[in-house]
Amino acid sequence: MSGILRICKLGHRFYKNSDCPTCPICEQESRPSSGFLSILAAPARRAVENEGINSLKTLSRYSEKEIAALHGMGANALQKLKVALKSQGLAFKKKAV
Repeated sequence: MSGILRICKLGHRFYKNSDCPTCPICEQESRPSSGFLSILAAPARRAVENEGINSLKTLSRYSEKEIAALHGMGANALQKLKVALKSQGLAFKKKAV
């Protein structure tokens, strides 16, 4: 195995080359099987969840710039979120003029 052996708070053993503390086993177990969060990679999903966004309606209250600024959010995730919003007749909040 490559990397440093780590053990999460649930006892899962995993190896990591980085200092990222996220347990890949816990992450896989917590991945939603449906809904807009299920289409995102783990870093982007955590960014949205940490912001308290758990629905597309809530997401639509944020501007694209605000979401793009979240740690873990990338261009691919932003595009997926735009498509998900559009599928429900929603969009990111427009910047106030």
